[in-house]
Amino acid sequence: MTHVLLLILVLITATVSGVFGMAGGLMLMGGLTLAMPVSAAMVTHGAVQFVSNGWRALLHRAHIDWRTIVMYGIGSALAAGVLASVTYEPTKAWVYLMLGLVPGLAWLPKGQFHLDAAKPVHAVACGLFVTDLNVIAGVSGPLLDVFFVRTNLSRHAIVATKAATQAFSHTVKMIFYGVPLITAVETGLPPLWFFLVAAPLAMIGAWLGGKVLDRMSDVNFLNYTRWIVTALGVIYLIQAFALFATAS
Repeated sequence: MTHVLLLILVLITATVSGVFGMAGGLMLMGGLTLAMPVSAAMVTHGAVQFVSNGWRALLHRAHIDWRTIVMYGIGSALAAGVLASVTYEPTKAWVYLMLGLVPGLAWLPKGQFHLDAAKPVHAVACGLFVTDLNVIAGVSGPLLDVFFVRTNLSRHAIVATKAATQAFSHTVKMIFYGVPLITAVETGLPPLWFFLVAAPLAMIGAWLGGKVLDRMSDVNFLNYTRWIVTALGVIYLIQAFALFATAS
């Protein structure tokens, strides 16, 4: 029954991601962390989001800024090299704390940072820091937004390009948490059939979200995203404090 509920969550969050990008991934990471061990949740989240983002990027491929993707990929590869030299095993309380804090980045006065993912150097930095945060917290959408707020891209181009960049970050996350599970007796991962069903559901959700995105203005797109991720952040902070209190 738990796996069925998680599959429903995959469909819902993939649809939300298709409209608001990072909000869907934030919702899914919280649900998976509640249902399974942290490492398994990270790998499952990475796999589902890889399919969801990859399919969304494919659907909107005409809008992708490919130069940004290439430079982001370089930064993501650098992040993978750094992460390969460290050991990081977060608890559920820590994951929820990070999930609660990350949305705060959505309220930064982004215009003062003068960051633009369309600039090659900035795109490399984006790949480096966003990939690192994605591994540490499980999500990184609000930080990714900091690099895209000053671009002159339309909402379709923003969603398409960000979706393609996230394919790199989620791949690194799957490898980071998945490799140690290879030798584990109990991985905590869902059965294979879950992933086989989750993949098309993520694709359907991305398609449905795209239909909603077509009907939304650029202003509403930015405003709704900020408030949705903030509400999720508050919920996760409450959960984190409850877990820390129980542990103590």
